[in-house]
Amino acid sequence: MLFYLIDKKLNNTTDNDSKANNMTTLLQLNSSIFSANGNSSQLANEFVAKWQAKNPTASLIVRDLASHPLPHLDAQRVSAFFTPPESRTPEQLVYVEESDALINELKQATVIVIGLPMYNFGIPSTLKAYFDQIARAGVTFRYTANGPEGLLSGKKVYVFAARGGQYAGTALDSQTTYVRDFLGFLGMSDVEFVYAEGLNMGEEIKAKALANAQQRLAELAV
Repeated sequence: MLFYLIDKKLNNTTDNDSKANNMTTLLQLNSSIFSANGNSSQLANEFVAKWQAKNPTASLIVRDLASHPLPHLDAQRVSAFFTPPESRTPEQLVYVEESDALINELKQATVIVIGLPMYNFGIPSTLKAYFDQIARAGVTFRYTANGPEGLLSGKKVYVFAARGGQYAGTALDSQTTYVRDFLGFLGMSDVEFVYAEGLNMGEEIKAKALANAQQRLAELAV
């Protein structure tokens, strides 16, 4: 099973029923290779727990991209995306359905939480695979006479970035700009980053960085 859907109302409402009831949905994406044991996952989990306490009727969708990695983009999948629906082969239909399921989760969510570790100055490849699956022309963005337009607007995104070194605000921080630009391209421009840096620079620095991140996430969990 690729994801867990937790309905705090404990009912069997459909997506359409949820929208009709204006139900708030939070989508959590953990991308640490250590799953729940990663620092970024732990910060994301702590934020979500605090957020849920203040939003007890909300729904929660959680994807652990390490435990259930998505396939990386290849020529077959790209071809499936661009093939007209009526001309798709059975294999192409499966590829599109997998991508559509991810996109429908995003469309449903009003709040998105990303647990983001830094690996070799970049984002985890599992998160890149996720990004590639949800970037679909005509579905999550479109090209207009005035340039590209994101179709996933009206969402709040929280990114909990855990790093062994200290990179925020420097040229070595390739993550922040990339993630912010990618999300913005799809229409998600309201993005808040919370950093826990220097986690491999000694216990004192690690403890202080995590404490600062925990204080910040508590302030944001409204």
